[in-house]
This record gives sequence, structure tokens and C-alpha cells, in this order.
Amino acid sequence: MPDRSEVPEEEFAAVLRAAIRARGLGLERIRDRLRAQGVTVSLATLSYWQSGRSRPERRDSLVAVALLESVLEVPTGTLSSSLGPPRRRGRWLSTVPSSEIAAFWAEPDPVEDAVSEVDIRWDERLTRISQHDHVYVGAQAGELAYHSRQVLRAEADGPDRWVVIMHLDEHDRSLPAIRPLRHCHLGRVVSRPADGLLVAELLFDRPLRKGETVITEHELVNSPPYPPSDNYERKFRLPVREYVLEISFENPPVWCEQYSQLDDDAEQTRAVEPGSAVHGVALNFGPGRYGFRWSF
Repeated sequence: MPDRSEVPEEEFAAVLRAAIRARGLGLERIRDRLRAQGVTVSLATLSYWQSGRSRPERRDSLVAVALLESVLEVPTGTLSSSLGPPRRRGRWLSTVPSSEIAAFWAEPDPVEDAVSEVDIRWDERLTRISQHDHVYVGAQAGELAYHSRQVLRAEADGPDRWVVIMHLDEHDRSLPAIRPLRHCHLGRVVSRPADGLLVAELLFDRPLRKGETVITEHELVNSPPYPPSDNYERKFRLPVREYVLEISFENPPVWCEQYSQLDDDAEQTRAVEPGSAVHGVALNFGPGRYGFRWSF
């Protein structure tokens, strides 16, 4: 077996493509056979793996690779031995591996691939002091827009941007337009409509010095047909001192609940009296996720 440190990065994709051709299975059938064995891998992820756009690196993905060898009827180790060592991703030296950020999504590989195209080096050097999200839901239960305000503090000299990651569950909908509103402007924007992904850099007016704070505001605006909306959540890889989530409805829902989950703890929920607006406040929250879900 070759030394994994010497395996070319593209070899896994080539080996996978060859195995798929030899087996004669389409990606949908491969996905279904993996699902039957208890492992879910999206069509987009399988496509990225065989094209070389991304490769399996997380534990769940490596489990899927082992099952792929069985599905494709290749000798054990054929695919896994072609993976090589975990690669550094992105165009800049980063203190934050994109895989750590992507791990908060159910299908992390497309997220990791998109995040690798922006600069996330300052992510862990920005303390989240306060974040306030305001979501607007239209009369036809579609998400019209979302406004976000954050107060950040630099823990080192140099932070000059905030990275936004937005994911739509409905991949057949157009992605929203991102609009900087206060103390920031757009840097690189990565749009992946097929994955429902938008990743964008919000550049500060100038780099921050250690101890400085910045208040930024931006909004995401959808266009018709608006994506159906029955929940909203914010994922926190790092703690936030104060998080406020507000949902405004043109037509009130008939049922609503607030939920949160810290790390691997059980999800916590509470019933909320539905109305034209609901809100929740979390203090010293994260890592984890916090949101509302509702029905009309």
C-alpha cells in the first residue's frame, strides 16, 4: 500500500469514478443503497467526491467510504487508501479549519467546499458579544428577508471581516441577495444554488486593533417565489454572550415553538404563543443551535 502522505489529492476522485463506471450504478442508486445501510450521503456530495471538488474527511464521511466499497464491489481499502492525508483547504493560512465550521451542517462537504473559497482566518479572533437576527415571513408563508446585527470584539490586531454562511433547505429556490447596511461592504461571495448555499465576506471599514469592537448590519433579501418558511435557526460554533432572535409574521402561525441545543446535549423546546411576532433571548450561549419552528 502506498504511503498516504504521497498519494495525490485527485487520486480518490479518479478511483471512485473508475469504480462507479465499472459497477454501472448511477449516483441515485448508490445514494439509495447507502441509505438502506443507514448512511445518508446527498447526490451533491457524491458528485463532488467523484469530480474532485471535495473529498470525504469527517468521520461520518469515512464511514460512508467504507460502505461505498461494498456497494461498488471493490476490494476493501480500495477507496480509503486513495484518500491521502487530510488536506489544508482555502487560499490563505487559516487558524480555523473549514471542516470545523462545516461540521455544524447535516451535509458538511458542500459547506466545507464553499467556505474554503473565503478567508476565515479571523473567525476565532472575534468574540461574539451580541447578535440580533430579525426574520420576516410573508403572507404566503414565504421568507421575505432576514436582517442581522452583530457586535464583535477583536482579540488580536488585524480582524477585518465577518463571514456569513446561509443555507436554504429548498435547493430549487434562488439564493437571496446579500446587502451590507452598516460598517461593512462585500468581499468574496460564493453562490452554490444547487446546494442552497451562500457564503459571503463582510469586510469592515478597516482592520480592528486588539480590544476594539465593531457593529455591523446586513440583510439577506429573497425574491419571488419566496422560499417556504417553517423554521429558522442560527448555528454557533463559538459562544455568544447575547443572542436575540425575532420572527415577524404577516399572517400569524397556528403553532410555534422555540428550540435550542448545546453541543451533543438533548434538544430543549418550549411552546410559544403564536402571534404577529415572537422572539427569544439566549445569554452566554453556544456552541450549539438556537431557533424557532412553526406551522400555519
